[in-house]
Order: sequence, then structure tokens, then C-alpha cells
Amino acid sequence: MTTSREPSAIDQVAEDYTATCADLDPIEATFMGLAGHDHEMTDLSPAGIEARTDAARAALSRLDDLEPGDQVDHVTLAAMRERLGLIVELDEAGEPLRELNNLASPVQLLRDVFDVMPTATPQDWENVAARLNALPDALAGYAESLRLGASRGLTPAVRQVEIGIADANDLAGAESFFTSFVAGAQLDDSSSCSLVRAELERGATAARAAYGELAAFLRELAPHAPTADAAGRERYGLLSRTFLGATVDLDETYQWGLEELARVVAEQEAVAAQIAGPGASVADAVALLDADPATTLHGTDELRAWMQETSDAAIEALDGTHFDIPLPVHTLECRIAPTQSGGIYYTGPSDDFSRPGRMWWSVPPSVTTFNTWREKTTVYHEGVPGHHLQIGQAVYQRATLNTWRRLACWTSGYGEGWALYAERLMADLGYLSTPADRLGMLDGQRMRAARVVFDIGVHLGLRAPDEWGGGTWDADKGWEFLFANVNMPEAFIRFEWNRYLGWPGQAPSYKIGQRLWEQTRDRALGSGSTLREFHDRALSMGSLPLDVLTRFAA
Repeated sequence: MTTSREPSAIDQVAEDYTATCADLDPIEATFMGLAGHDHEMTDLSPAGIEARTDAARAALSRLDDLEPGDQVDHVTLAAMRERLGLIVELDEAGEPLRELNNLASPVQLLRDVFDVMPTATPQDWENVAARLNALPDALAGYAESLRLGASRGLTPAVRQVEIGIADANDLAGAESFFTSFVAGAQLDDSSSCSLVRAELERGATAARAAYGELAAFLRELAPHAPTADAAGRERYGLLSRTFLGATVDLDETYQWGLEELARVVAEQEAVAAQIAGPGASVADAVALLDADPATTLHGTDELRAWMQETSDAAIEALDGTHFDIPLPVHTLECRIAPTQSGGIYYTGPSDDFSRPGRMWWSVPPSVTTFNTWREKTTVYHEGVPGHHLQIGQAVYQRATLNTWRRLACWTSGYGEGWALYAERLMADLGYLSTPADRLGMLDGQRMRAARVVFDIGVHLGLRAPDEWGGGTWDADKGWEFLFANVNMPEAFIRFEWNRYLGWPGQAPSYKIGQRLWEQTRDRALGSGSTLREFHDRALSMGSLPLDVLTRFAA
């Protein structure tokens, strides 16, 4: 940790804004690990959206009167102006009124938050019960926002509405997550705990009913939803800036994506020849590796144990050699998620590290075997030196950074770009030294390059290469393209395909973020920094808009 500094007036604005955000968005407060809000629920109605936007405007106004006192202030000021300014822009464009996709919309987040809530004590379960019983109002407010959006011509694409219906129906069923979650509450037989259990059961019933009502509303909305998936250039440009924290030339980036994909494929083919012999295809090498019992895991218990072992080994090997990893960050829990959607994700530690960082794997029912050669790089992406190191390092910087910088500021291009950068870094450092592990890393890099092409191509309506049908990119051409370039079970690819169509600009932030990280690193090394010094400096700044990172970390 760097030397402690005296908080500034700019830090105070950041602290006040973070506290206001926690009050207005208790769900986000829980994800950030800020105590005191776990019993509350976020207002997702138009009034709630307006209140959060007004808070951003008020903080920006306060910042206008302040001058930075040191380098930390300069970075905070630049980052807050960019992030909060985008909150206002997104609100003015009506984006919060059409928020619906298969991964990160209120449909999922209102359920996902229960994964990270404390459940060790009866008081913890009281908080869970209170939030469950408040969930119907939140979903009603969400429906009100979607209804207002529809009245303004901002209805989500029908594909996303149909996904929302399916997800809501799953959560409304008698065997939904809410049923099993409250059934697993560890409570004794005392009268007080019996009351808590009754409230939990009442809350689970209310949550299931509320999701049933949401599904019914979405069925009413579906006939009014547009069939087109594409966001269009203007909307996509705003969303791209939101996820990157930087403005990029989208046409140049699309062409770069095609070139990067071709480069990765060529590298894959060379490694495939090492695995399966001269002239062997990537598919030949994959088939050989997938048939190898030494690289195959059976069932989620084996998967979780292997994830934990691989993660722990990485932390031990990297600390003190290529990174200085704070002691609280040494703890990373690997878990199988209670959902079965196909996502792999990370949730950060709480402010005091009482809740550790966690790596989650959501496994579809049809997926029962896993290949370590393919997934080792994923563990590095989600764990160390990826998300867990990047996020944990920021949370640890209490002596230097304000709470907004440590917990609240998140930019996908920075965080996801770093995690993808970390995958390639582990190969360069020799931790993916076998041809099999290297093929797995390249497999991930190929997917991330492919979705730059897919996402920009489909949402901007660009011309598809002749080998993928020519003409204008659309969802069907994109499916064939992804199926050929993403080496995953079809259920995973289908999930990803829907994700890209419904969350414009997010998926490319990984590979574009990696590109900007590598450019920033190269400038820093050219200026005399060592690689370890650059990593320490950049990670100690917290998650930043990439334009701010490139300005202050190079």
C-alpha cells in the first residue's frame, strides 16, 4: 500500500456521492460490499432512475468549483467527470428505460444479489427476508420503467423480451432459486428464528409471484417490441464509450478485429500442429485434447476443486515475483453458481474483506464434463492476475483512494481488458507453457476477437466478409460466425450470442480494452518503467475509464 494521504475536498465529494448512491441503489451497495443496506431494495421506477441521475448531476456541479491538490485528485476528477457525465448522457438517451438482456439487467441482478449477501447469522437472514419481501415493489417499478420506455419508442428488441419472459418464468416456478435458497437457511428452532424463517418463506413466495407478474407484463410488451437486434451507430457509439471509458474509431476497430482474429487463428493452427502433428487442424487438436482423460474433469465437484487449486497456485507463484499481492487478496473462493445459465463471473470482496472475492461458474444442466486445457486461462482471467487481483488491489487502497475510486468506479474496458491482458500475460510469463494450455488461451483470445467483429458488425450493420455470407451482418450470419470461431458447447455459444445481441458494446470491451492496456504498457516501458512498476501503478489506481488510464498510467 502506498503512503497514506490526507483526504481532499474532491475526495469528500466522491465520498458523499458514494454514500448517496448506496442510499439510492442498495443492490449496488451490496455488490460493492458497503454495509448497512442489505435489508433495502433499489427503486427501479422512473422516479428512482431520476433520483440517481440527479445525484450524478449534483456531484458534477460540486466538482466544478474544485481544483485538484495532487495527482490522486487529478485522476479522481477526470474519472468522475467521465463516469458521472455518462450517467447523465445515458439517462437523456433513455437507456435505463429499456434495460433488458440475458445477463446484466434487473431481471437477473435482483436475483444475483442474493448470491453475495451475508447469511451467517439470524440477522443476516432477517436482511434477506426484508429484501425478498421488497422485491415485488422493485419489479413493479422496473415494469413501470419499461412501460415508459415503450411509450417513447424505446422498447428492447423482441429477442431480449422473450429471454426475459423465460428467465422470469424460471424464477416464478415452484422449484425456482428462491425456493431452494430460503430452504437452505441455517437457523435454529428458537422462536425468534422461527419468525425469521416464516418471513423468508413469505418473501420467497412474494418473489416468485412478482416474477410471474413480470413475465405476464413482458408477454404484453412483446408484440410492441422491434424485431431488429441492431442498436445503430449513434446508440452504439454512446454504449461503446460507456463500456470502454474511451472513444474509438468503430470502423477502424472492426477492421482491426478481423485482422486480430486472423492472427489468432494462424497462431492456433501452429499450436495445433504441435499437438496433433503436421497438417492437423485446430479441430483435430481439440478432439485429441478433449479425449484425453488427463485433461478432463467430471462433474461440478471436480470442477470447483480444480478451480480452487489452480487459483491458489497462481496466487502463491505470482506474489513477490511479478506482483505484490496484499494479504487479504490471497483469499479467493471458487464456487459453482446456483444458476445454470452458462456464465462464468467474479464478485469482488466487501469493503473490509469479510466477504472474500469469489469466482462463480454457472453450469448448464447439459454440461457434465470440463477440459482443463480449455479453462485454465479462464481461472487466470477471473482470479489472479485477472479480476480478483485488479479489484482486490483497488479495494485494499484505503490509505490512498476514496471509497468511490475503490468500490464504485467500474469500467468494463479497464476491468475486462485487464483480465484478458492477464491471460496473455500468463502465457508470456510461462504459466501456460504446454501447447495444450496455450491452445486454450488462444481459444479464449479467438472468441474475444470474434465478438469484436460480431458486435460492431451486427449492431452497426456493416458488411460481412464474403466467407460469412457477404451483405449486411445480422443475427443469423453472426450465429454461424460464432459457431465456427467459439470452441464451446452449443448451450454456451447460444448464451453468448444472445448476450451480444442484447448488450451492445459490452463484449468488445474485453479485447479492445486489452489492446488499450497493451498500448499503455508499451508507452510506460518506453518511458523507463519496468513491467512490475507499471502493473503496480496502474492497478493501484482502481478501475478507471481507459482514456484516464492512458493519460495517467503510461
